[in-house]
Amino acid sequence: MREEAHRFGRGRHLVGIAGVPEGAVGETGVIVLNAGLVHRIGPFRLHVELTRQLNAAGYPTLRFDLSTLGDSSATGGGQTRTQQVCADLDDAMTLLKERAGCERFVLVGLCSGAQNAHIVAATDPRVSGAVFLDGYAYRTLGYKLRHYLPRLVDPGRWSRLLRRRGAEAAAAKPASEPVFAVAPAPREEVIADFTGMVARGMKLYLVYSGGISNYFNHARQFRECFGRVMDHPAVTTRYVAETDHTYILTGDRARLLDGIGGWLTRNFPPAVAGRHA
Repeated sequence: MREEAHRFGRGRHLVGIAGVPEGAVGETGVIVLNAGLVHRIGPFRLHVELTRQLNAAGYPTLRFDLSTLGDSSATGGGQTRTQQVCADLDDAMTLLKERAGCERFVLVGLCSGAQNAHIVAATDPRVSGAVFLDGYAYRTLGYKLRHYLPRLVDPGRWSRLLRRRGAEAAAAKPASEPVFAVAPAPREEVIADFTGMVARGMKLYLVYSGGISNYFNHARQFRECFGRVMDHPAVTTRYVAETDHTYILTGDRARLLDGIGGWLTRNFPPAVAGRHA
């Protein structure tokens, strides 16, 4: 495997690292998007570990910075953010096709990276699969029951609440939003996107962590949020309550990477040297 640093894109404004296994003949390439404002290495080098592990398994990869993030600059073209993301991913797919002959792609994104991957996956036919880590989610009735009922029947919690009620009332502040969160989109729109993805043959892997327990708290919530499309054979879901949002622990990252690698192998077997896509 060799890693190549590239400055690429319609304005040569994007910076990324392509991992090209020796003898790679293309087929499926994996593109990893920024998580929030984090540089292309990912939180705690998650993206570096992921792409190198996938390279070792035979997959060409690209981890890169979207426009205005990390080492990438802006194009100055007056595009909306959605248009910019789609154009950046088009440039990324073009690069990986040139370097490794890839014709189809799997996108991987965490948090806002999942949102950006979702936008492109919903519209670009070259995207054959996607891994959404802590992507879109909604506080369902089931979420509220699981969240509030244990608190309502806990006498100790009520006692503590009553003791500090006066102080809290004096210093009342609006509820703060989580530091890591995916910008909301209408649930019906997201469901329609998922339905369209599987209808055209895409494979999806949704992995949600305990780090987003402020709006997602059980494996059943995938179906509560998105309906019957989550039962489709092309959709794989996993809820890991014990894991934090950014996979700070080495063991949690290792289990995540093994899960992604296994899912890719089952759905997109790596190309064999000497066989053309």
